[in-house]
Amino acid sequence: MPLPADAAAMGLALDEARLALLTADVPVGAVVLGPSGEVVGRGHNTREAAHDPTGHAEVHALRGAASALGRWRLDDCTLVVTLEPCLMCAGATVLARVPRLVLGAWDPKAGACGSQWDVVRDRRLNHRVEVVGGVRADECSALLRAFFETHRT
Repeated sequence: MPLPADAAAMGLALDEARLALLTADVPVGAVVLGPSGEVVGRGHNTREAAHDPTGHAEVHALRGAASALGRWRLDDCTLVVTLEPCLMCAGATVLARVPRLVLGAWDPKAGACGSQWDVVRDRRLNHRVEVVGGVRADECSALLRAFFETHRT
């Protein structure tokens, strides 16, 4: 169930996503909210800019949060991301012990939080994540759609 603060946090993630446009990266953005709701990590896609296959918004945000909090267990944090995480990012979310994931647009082609796979709620793993989807989905989808319309022939 979305919380009142989720829409505002998604606005911050959308701001991050727009930064990815400056380097022709897919506009995905993420923020990690700490125990008191403060932003402790943020990131946007940098795969093109950094020539890094792991340069996903969620990875940057999770690393930033771990560094800011001085621990890898983010078991009192919320990850907010504009697009449903892929397999790698869903796995990183589970491994970081994040209890709550707020996402904007679903990714029917590569999403790993309910669309193609459901890694974050897989009972075989030692941690499961609450998923709150569709927060400001229209805005998140529009940003991605506009990007891909200019990059496809």
